[in-house]
Amino acid sequence: MSFENISLEKGMYTHPTKSFSAILEELDPSQNYVGTELEGLDAFGRQLKRYNIKVNGSASDCINKFFSTTASSALFPEYISRAVKTGIEEANLLPDIVAATTKINSMDYRTIASVPDDEDKALMRVEEGAAIPQTVIKTQSNLVNLHKRGRMLVASYEALKYQRIDLFTVTLKQIGAYIARQQFNDAVDVLVNGDGNSNAASSVKCATSGTLAYADLLSLIEKLDPYNMNTIVTTPGVMMDILNISEFKNPLTGINFAGTGKVGTPLGAKLLKSSAVESGKIIGLDSSCALEMVVASDVEVDYDKLIDRQLERAAITTTAGFAKIFNDASAVLSI
Repeated sequence: MSFENISLEKGMYTHPTKSFSAILEELDPSQNYVGTELEGLDAFGRQLKRYNIKVNGSASDCINKFFSTTASSALFPEYISRAVKTGIEEANLLPDIVAATTKINSMDYRTIASVPDDEDKALMRVEEGAAIPQTVIKTQSNLVNLHKRGRMLVASYEALKYQRIDLFTVTLKQIGAYIARQQFNDAVDVLVNGDGNSNAASSVKCATSGTLAYADLLSLIEKLDPYNMNTIVTTPGVMMDILNISEFKNPLTGINFAGTGKVGTPLGAKLLKSSAVESGKIIGLDSSCALEMVVASDVEVDYDKLIDRQLERAAITTTAGFAKIFNDASAVLSI
């Protein structure tokens, strides 16, 4: 089937397990366009081209272009969803702290966890004929707390119809950034306080209250052993305190920051700043095994309101939660 012959309608948003883009891709596979001028566009991109809707750049169309036909108006919710997702991706710090992402189709999810003791971590030698030590994996007692995060988009079609799509995209990307920051707040809360299964992070105190020294960061590494502290999350203010420690003033660190904009540390850990962390706290974690993200719904929009009522009020939401994987793969240093 040619992309120009596909019938677009809002019912394509109601499939319980497939997104609008996935349905389009099934009807119009991108592999059919390899070696053509349309190679590089996905099925949604080809529909934009079909209706000559330009969404990027200074020459982008006005929003009313989406509503020039009944069929093209069905593309509007997917455009909004993609713009919001772009904003989430650009502001998202979760990939730096999440070890695994689980997608579910319900609002109830009970994760698994292993709580090894010191003997389990040592992986003792097994003598001939002896029983092999066990690592026990159990289902957690409490369900993962899922939170719906989002924004209500309020505007009339008349107010926006002559605005450029490219400008509107900036607003939608900011909504995505708000969602990303709030989800990171949720993740930090679980890292520190646990997910309701008596698994709060262990605590370390600075040797001298109110003063941060290099030795204090080393004690945080020791607390996490045998896990590898590859990520540090703290407030912007404490981040400055860390960078002012003499051991962090290596000239190569400054060169790397000036050239890439990324802050390196002599501890070999990625340094992230976020106001989600409580003042005076430093979270150290092994990002490869500390946290699981549970996603109950991707970015969703009220397609009926966006198509039939031409915007007015439309909710943009996503539902997700977080769970600890290995309880002692994260620790908190208090200054």
